[in-house]
Amino acid sequence: MGGLRKVAAPFVVPGPSGVAVRARLRVSETDAAVLAEVGTFLGALASRDLAVRSRQGLAHDAATWAARKRELTGDSSARWAGSVTKATHDQWALARRGQMAELAWLRGQITAIEARLARPLGAKANKHEGLVRGYGSRAEWHAKARRLHTLKARLTAVEADWAAGRVHVVRGGKQLARLRHHLGQAGLDQAAWRDRWEAARMFLAADGESGKRFGNETIRITGTGQVSIRLPAALAHLANAPHGRYVLDAAVVFRHRGEEWADRISVNRAVAYRIHQDSVRRRWYVTASWQRAAVPVLPIDAALAKGVVAVDMNDDHLAAWHLDIHGNPVGEPQRFFYDLSGNTSHRDAQIRHVLTRLLHHTRRRGAAAIAIEDLDFTDGTSREKHGRNKRFRRLISRFPTARLKARLVSMAAEQNIAIVAVDPAYTSRWGAQHWQQPLTTPHRDTTRHDAAAVAIGRRALGHPIRRRTAPPPHDQSDRAGHRTVQARPETRRREETRPRIPGPRSRVVPPGRGAKTGDQRAQHRSEHAAEHEPWQQDSLPLSL
Repeated sequence: MGGLRKVAAPFVVPGPSGVAVRARLRVSETDAAVLAEVGTFLGALASRDLAVRSRQGLAHDAATWAARKRELTGDSSARWAGSVTKATHDQWALARRGQMAELAWLRGQITAIEARLARPLGAKANKHEGLVRGYGSRAEWHAKARRLHTLKARLTAVEADWAAGRVHVVRGGKQLARLRHHLGQAGLDQAAWRDRWEAARMFLAADGESGKRFGNETIRITGTGQVSIRLPAALAHLANAPHGRYVLDAAVVFRHRGEEWADRISVNRAVAYRIHQDSVRRRWYVTASWQRAAVPVLPIDAALAKGVVAVDMNDDHLAAWHLDIHGNPVGEPQRFFYDLSGNTSHRDAQIRHVLTRLLHHTRRRGAAAIAIEDLDFTDGTSREKHGRNKRFRRLISRFPTARLKARLVSMAAEQNIAIVAVDPAYTSRWGAQHWQQPLTTPHRDTTRHDAAAVAIGRRALGHPIRRRTAPPPHDQSDRAGHRTVQARPETRRREETRPRIPGPRSRVVPPGRGAKTGDQRAQHRSEHAAEHEPWQQDSLPLSL
């Protein structure tokens, strides 16, 4: 079994470090016009600052940051300039991290294609020797050779940008910018696209500051929901309140986490706000966000003290099963279905709904932990990994592993439920091998996904995936004191299947072998020579 990889230990996922809530702003036409004018003005400043920061590249330091902030302060204010320059810095850093990820992806693709090009056409993979499969035809080999040159050219360009500190960013998003050239396919006209473009490039965001009134001096929301904005110096003529502020007619009510938000602003703790427009629905929204204090991670033994609800994530449903502390399935398996087709909003709603049902089920079962696989499909969507199986590649590409895990961790933290991540190695295979058939009854059809959930839960609890078997009978040598398939958590290679021992499976010694082979005539057994000799009775003495 040397081909099996080492299974990592389960761990408790840390809770979220921040909170963000959103509420609708039911603004009047006058308020909407003022917000649009302020957002457009600050958006132009943000675009100009981003261009300056991009030209600086790797030469950026604290002095240049301060110089950019002083330049923006004259047109706006010190706090607006701080928010703009910080947003610019974050956007540049995000583009830089994306550039690093692209470098790693390009190098991985080039290595995979070169390895397959070096193999003969139609050659099969050999995992033991570390050999990948060859391409299926000469045409495919030629197409991949051309793609290799394209990827190498892209890698050269990205490496040059990385060395020079040059990034490519677009305020408003590259996708929306490219949509300008495909309006017919998107069903938009130029005016509708322009509305989306201007709304995406607005800037109405301000970081909070502890100790200031209601936790934010630039965008202030009082306990009654009144919203006021500190106007930039160039737009001071729009003010309708003292100190250059504009007070909106609309009041804000945070339905979700409203009490937590109210507790923060009542003691003047920092809260960041962002006002943005949905140009499609013609609505305005405000998002409040703040940081949470770091919560110590719960020890895994304490999290699993009441058992665990194990979850196997699939493309269209979550398969869940409750396991007690001994690793035994309790009750019936549960399946929570969802639909990932449609737009992003529909998929997000489906994910939230299915996770809510899962958390409610966990609370009903009395468990305090949910076990999930630590999945990562970022490197599994390429054609070099799954060949011509386009359907499977698309399935992996649309499966929201990162979003689902992030949402589950955030929502479970509010329910005081711990999330335990386990290594996904062999859970589906071994779960089906050891648990699918035993858990299938005339009234319960256990699927492969249900069995995988059991395997995930047992791995989280520290038990081997293999089932417990009955002890041997008393007429065997170990006297019912040993179970051959059981292994302690500290036993090496306990997750692997039992080795195949050559020879007969029973303990019966074949004829002619064993410790008493030379004394077989002293025993009356089958195939004994004495049993086949003619029987004669001894003559009795007549004198008796």
